[in-house]
Parts: sequence; structure tokens; C-alpha cells
Amino acid sequence: MTTVQFMPGHLTLPIIEQLFRSHTPIELMGDYREKVGKAAEIVERAAAGEAAVYGVNTGFGKLAHTRIPPDQTATLQRNLILSHCCGVGEALEPEIVRLIILLKLNSLARGASGVRLLILEQLLALYHSDIIPYIPAQGSVGASGDLAPLAHLTAVMIGEGQAFYKGTLMAAEDALIKAGIQPIQLRAKEGLGMINGTQVSTALALSGLFDSWRLIQSALISGAMASDAMMASTAPFREEIHALRGHKGQQDAGYTLREILSGSVIRESHRTDDTRVQDPYCMRCQPQVMGACMDMVRNVGATLEIEANAVTDNPLVILQDESILSGGNFHAEPVAFAADQMALAIAETGSITERRIATMVDPALSYGLPAFLSPNPGLNSGFMIAEVTAAALMSENKQKAAPCSTDSTPTSANQEDHVSMACHAARRLKPMNQNLATIIGIELLTSAQGISFRQPLETSSMLRNVITDLRTHVEPLGDDRYMANDLEKASWYVLNGNLVNNIHRTVLPSLAT
Repeated sequence: MTTVQFMPGHLTLPIIEQLFRSHTPIELMGDYREKVGKAAEIVERAAAGEAAVYGVNTGFGKLAHTRIPPDQTATLQRNLILSHCCGVGEALEPEIVRLIILLKLNSLARGASGVRLLILEQLLALYHSDIIPYIPAQGSVGASGDLAPLAHLTAVMIGEGQAFYKGTLMAAEDALIKAGIQPIQLRAKEGLGMINGTQVSTALALSGLFDSWRLIQSALISGAMASDAMMASTAPFREEIHALRGHKGQQDAGYTLREILSGSVIRESHRTDDTRVQDPYCMRCQPQVMGACMDMVRNVGATLEIEANAVTDNPLVILQDESILSGGNFHAEPVAFAADQMALAIAETGSITERRIATMVDPALSYGLPAFLSPNPGLNSGFMIAEVTAAALMSENKQKAAPCSTDSTPTSANQEDHVSMACHAARRLKPMNQNLATIIGIELLTSAQGISFRQPLETSSMLRNVITDLRTHVEPLGDDRYMANDLEKASWYVLNGNLVNNIHRTVLPSLAT
């Protein structure tokens, strides 16, 4: 397997996504060893010195005024980790945990955290092993860092807590033994350097970003298919309209819709139809709505790429003048805002998609399609309740899209009196994306069914390829059948990238601007 090499602080979204979706070996490049070593020496001197330096020879948070003798530094750091292992809830998924390790490694390797090279080597060993630290998903408020979840990661590094080894949950000490990894002992500032930081929030947000972009691409495909099923006008997709407004996302969405529908016989058959002056907004305004979603998610991507490369613990070692400065880079407000914006884009994509489904199953609106897209409506209900399911998921996502970043609450005896709530803001994106994938999957099934009723007229070659591939997973609906399996397969087909893989990448919009 090819090793991915990168300079600390220079991870890009494509590289991060590659590493997120595949367990590829990594190698750090550049002069990071010299920087990390120098910063660690500065911290060691401070720990033995007379001046109070937060987190190095003092307690933490409200206990920052309590001095810690040099001979108790290691105990201080160990106690910090054990006391902060207060996470609850289900364990984070393996791909999320590996991404957290990657981001923490990338941050510490910039040489501003004051940890030894041994800490980086331990993180690399975990990343390349069959060990997945058990990190409960709940317990971070996204300020002072993702303290609880990062403490659970750090606990495994010192042989405490729990970890999965080759899929089996066991004591971390046993997992390390099986993997041939020695537990380490933390020195001055190293525990604090590990648990201060936004890496959990950022990893969850990045996971949401990669899936939501794939789903936005998918919704453009299913939306084009719905347009043909509905024999909707494609004049609203013309380039001139979108150039006059100027938003890049809108122009990109219009281009994708035009390209996917290019060559459709169905489209050509009703170009001169003057019985329908305008289609509903859910058909006509796809470029405007999807384009706005794309612009927002692209902005989110830019923010998260910066955050993925950031040093976000506290205090920070400034190599230029060998000072140790206490600040607030651990506050995850940028990530919280990014997650809130992404939630809006996910909810809106599902909203307009559901409206197209509702239009297709309604005989009063579907331009000649049978009721609920059943070949024999009345005796059969067709896609009646599949549309209801889409409506339920759409509404659920709208509820989940309420902002989290405005919900600050004081913690740690009012020392940490304004927090970001970034971690659960980002954690909610996965179930939202799963809901959206199902909504898009339902649109695929209804659109493909609708297009079948337009025969002998044919859709475009791109959409014919999509339908042919889709039909290897879900058959057309004839008489009513148990439909839950169909919806599950369609959702999987969308979320796992099968749908977008049917369209050439030059046709689909790129996350990069």
C-alpha cells in the first residue's frame, strides 16, 4: 500500500479524505523533529523553573494558581488524563478515531506544543496498528479543547482505559501488548498538550463535510433524473440565467444539470410545449438552491482545512523567542459555525429533494404519471408511503439543523465561561447525512420509475447508465412489495458513492473552489 507523505501543517482536504476513507500508512516529512525537540526542551526548563507557567508547573483551569513541584510533574499529567476520562455514550467509529489521531499528530508535529518526539511516535504507532482507542462520543463542549474524548485517546497511550484490538474491546494495556506497543509515561505539559485541542470536533466535522459533499453531488443527479421524469423545462438551467446572477455554486449546479440531461429524448420531446409555462420551484430553482448549498459547504471546507492544520492546544511554545504563551486556540468556535452551516445545507438539500418526490407521486402535479407511480394504482399504493418516509426524514433534519454554536454554557467553576458546543454540532452531521442519503435514494427510485413511464422516449445516456446500475440493486416497482429493503439499498447506493461514480468527475462540481 502506498504511503501518504505530508509536511506538518500542510494537509489538504483531498489527502484528508483519502486517509479518512482508507487506512493508508502515513509518513511525516520536513524538519519537524528539530522543532518538536526544541519546544520540548523549553517546556522542561520551565517545569524546573521558579516562574509559574500554566499547565507546566501549575494546576489546570480554576486550579491554575496551584504550584506543582518538579518531582510531581509526571503525576500531575497522569492525573489530568485519568480525571478527564469522563466521556459517555457510544464509541466513535474507527475511521473517526484514526482521523482524530491524524489531526492530533499533524498539530503536535508543528513544534508549538512542547511535547517530546515520543508522543508523536506513540500516535504513529497507534495509527498504523490494529488498535482503535475506545472514545465515547459525548462529553465535550468544544472549549479548552475536546477534553474528555481526547483524554480517552491519551489514556490508551499510557496503558489505561479501553481499546479495540482487531475489533475486540479489551483493556488498553492488553491491546498494547498484543500490538507490541509499550505504554509511555507523560512528562511536563504532555497530557495537557494531548487533551487541549479541537481534533475530535474537527474530525467529526470533516467526516460530515466529505459525506455531505458527496450527497450534494448525488442530489444534483437525482434532481436531473426527476426533471426528466416530470418532463420539466430545462430552460431554467441555461447558462445565461446563472451568469447574470454570478454566484459560483449556482453556475456550477446549472452546468451539472445541463450536462447530465444532455441528449435526453424526453427533454427534446417537450421543448415546444406551451401548456406549462413554469414548473414548481423544486424543479425550476435547483441551481439556485443547490448552488447556495454548495457555496456554503465550500466555505466550510476552507475553514476545516485551516483547522485541520492548526495548533489548538494551550499554552503554546513560541520557538522564536522561547516564550510559553497562554491563549485560547482550543476554543472551537470556527468548527461550531462550520458544523452549523453544514447542517443548514444538508437540511435544505433534503427539503428540495423531498418536494420533488412529492410532486412526482401526486397525479395532479406529475404531468401524466400514474398516482404514486404504481402501474396499477388503487389496488397498489406504490410509492405513497416512501414519500411519507422522505417527509419524515426531511423534517427530522430540519429540527437537527437548529444552531448549536449559540448554546454556550459556563463550565469549570466559571473559568471556562463561554464554550462553542462544536463537538455535538459536528456529531449530529452523520445522522443528518444518513437521513439525506435515504431521501435522495427515494428520489432515485421514484425518478427511475417515472422515467420508465415515459417510454418509448428515453432519458440521457448518463441517466440511462445510472438507472441500469441502480437496477442491479433495486428492481422496478410493479405490484406492491415489502419496501423497507428497497429504501435501505437505495440509501446505501447513494451514501457509499455508487451513484456519483456513474457520472464523470468533470461533470460533477468539485469541493475545491
